[in-house]
Amino acid sequence: MALQITDANIEEVLKTDQLVIIDFWAEWCGPCKMVGPIIEQISEEYKERVTVGKLDVDNNDDTTSKYGIRNIPTILFIKNGEVVDKVVGAGPKNMFTDKIEKLL
Repeated sequence: MALQITDANIEEVLKTDQLVIIDFWAEWCGPCKMVGPIIEQISEEYKERVTVGKLDVDNNDDTTSKYGIRNIPTILFIKNGEVVDKVVGAGPKNMFTDKIEKLL
């Protein structure tokens, strides 16, 4: 299951040596509801190699602002504390897994 990431725990989450994927979403967002199950599947399939989490933009203004999130869903791929790729909007699972495989 994907981690619940918040303003309070984001720094701790980013301390890992693993690739970190953060899904910026909101409860009211239709496309977010399409991406959510894909993110959950990825968190299970890559649990040994990738840290996967979800951040609710309505409750975490600091992190949302820090990363300049203007549209959701936005999925950030972070390595060593730096954003190395991102996806804005919904897409098929293979779009996400292809990016993961390239970054591992």
